Amino acid sequence: MTNEKHINSPVEDLWRMFRIMAEFTEGFQELGAVGPAVSIFGSARTAPDERYYKLALETAKQIGEAGFSVITGGGGGIMEAANKGAAEAGVKSIGVNIELPKEQMPNEYQNMSLHFRYFFCRKVMFLKYASGFIVLPGGWGTMDELFESLTLIQTLKQATFPVILMGSEYWSGLIDWMKDKMLVEHGYISPEDINFLRVCDDPCEATRIIVDFRESKAKAGIEFPSGMKKI
Repeated sequence: MTNEKHINSPVEDLWRMFRIMAEFTEGFQELGAVGPAVSIFGSARTAPDERYYKLALETAKQIGEAGFSVITGGGGGIMEAANKGAAEAGVKSIGVNIELPKEQMPNEYQNMSLHFRYFFCRKVMFLKYASGFIVLPGGWGTMDELFESLTLIQTLKQATFPVILMGSEYWSGLIDWMKDKMLVEHGYISPEDINFLRVCDDPCEATRIIVDFRESKAKAGIEFPSGMKKI
């Protein structure tokens, strides 16, 4: 039995580059004309009878009724609930699906479906075309998407928009840790960085935050959605 490592050839890397370009091109073409949209994240493992599933469904429905399309990762759990809520509201219910060896099965409530092989291409679509983020309880993938959005806002690569955490009891320990350790004890973030986050449990409040932000930008004459500043 050998322990040889696979070495990518220049030809393989060239074809990989073309696949990446194709994913970006399709995403830009399909999502560029969608208009204001909100990206909703959360665990694929959330069952339909769970409270967070119902919370995501109702929130997405109200977001849709307020005139926003909804973007999710296209899978089950929270993503399914959000796509279902958007579909019930009669707006674009967008699934930005990812190829995975397990766990990711496209849900049936998408009326616009894109498929990606590369996570980084997929995450650009969440960010570039979002007018706000709503994050419900989830695991590694949810945390990845949350902290990438905060990093891009902090570093001015992403136009500032609301990042709303729903399910306060789930997030409270993380928020306290960020304030106590990252902010106060070590100074790794600034006070304004914490202000990027809003925590709520009410779909009406989450929708109002997004709508108020849209109206404030309109009054200031700022294009909405403004998306990623650079790519």
